[in-house]
Amino acid sequence: MNTELWPPLSVIRSAFQAGGAAPAVSDAAGPEASRAVVAMPGTAPAAAAAPPRAVLDLLLPLTELARRREAVAQRAFTARWAPGRLVSVVHEGRLLGVLLDRCIHGNLWQGWMAAGEADWAGAYDVLLEPDDEPFEPAFGLVQAWNVLTLEPSPQLCARVLGEISATRLAAIRAVHDEWAAQAPLAIAPEPGHIALRTVGGVFSVLSGTPLGAQDPRADYQALYRDAASQLSTALQPGSNSAPAAPGVARAKPHPGPEGGWWGGIRRWFGAEGWVRPAFAVLALVVVVQNTGLLGQRAEDDEVRFRSAPPPAAASAQLVVRWKPDARAEDTARLLQSISADVVGGPGADGTWRLRVPDRAQGLAALAASPLVASAGPAPERP
Repeated sequence: MNTELWPPLSVIRSAFQAGGAAPAVSDAAGPEASRAVVAMPGTAPAAAAAPPRAVLDLLLPLTELARRREAVAQRAFTARWAPGRLVSVVHEGRLLGVLLDRCIHGNLWQGWMAAGEADWAGAYDVLLEPDDEPFEPAFGLVQAWNVLTLEPSPQLCARVLGEISATRLAAIRAVHDEWAAQAPLAIAPEPGHIALRTVGGVFSVLSGTPLGAQDPRADYQALYRDAASQLSTALQPGSNSAPAAPGVARAKPHPGPEGGWWGGIRRWFGAEGWVRPAFAVLALVVVVQNTGLLGQRAEDDEVRFRSAPPPAAASAQLVVRWKPDARAEDTARLLQSISADVVGGPGADGTWRLRVPDRAQGLAALAASPLVASAGPAPERP
């Protein structure tokens, strides 16, 4: 097993004990500070000796780090807390990351710890990817096994440093449910290995491998579990608020209004008792677009790497309005049959915007379907 993980556990432990926040992501380190660090090698006089190779090797990652942090600064997230938002909080002088899941009572929020040590990722850690940008790189590893509760307060000095989509949040919820159910995974416990795997038969996430015997990641997780426990909001006895789940508790996925596969989809997308028709179509389209992940042999599909998408072929955009009695399952099958991707909607007039590989074939299939009230070419965007 690869036990030489970076950074060393002793360094991570020392940072927790020292209680010092990394200056790179503190309030004082905005895009200007990042640019100053990157610009330093270029400010030397022309006659000066060339920088050593070690400096050149650091220049690219520093430039990339500065670019990503500048993108976060330019995005200028508001301070409002919402599901899927990545926030930094100050606790005992240390800057910690939290991905917000949902508001459970009043101002009390539930979420997961977020860290930056990708080498230490386990099977229930989810690495954020380029499609999730912009986000603070120091909090790009979401610990779906490490639940905590907290509420906004001036003492936390919270800042919003990223926001993931509803689909990505649903994927992380699915990973959390998988952890809570203690489902065995057919993946070897290899520390330091990162790959793509399927969760819930629907989503693909980038994660590590399960913990094995004498796994160094167990001590790493204990550090962050303790931090989550300390950070979690402690409610006063006799309060009418819902009890806060401590970071060490193993939360159980709630059964929801209905079980099975569709019940899981509803829970992961946050639909508690019902699903609006338009939202149901969107949820099922997400499933349809991931059907390539289904039906594969488990040993082939458990762990794999995400490849770059092939170049997009020529395509056309259409608009479609479904009949009021159209079932979400049926509309999803129709979209799959014409290889359609949903790119927008529903609009104010109830139309959805689709991308299809062939305009004529797509229009013909939609016009012939009893599910469709109207369909036609999408108007050009201004």
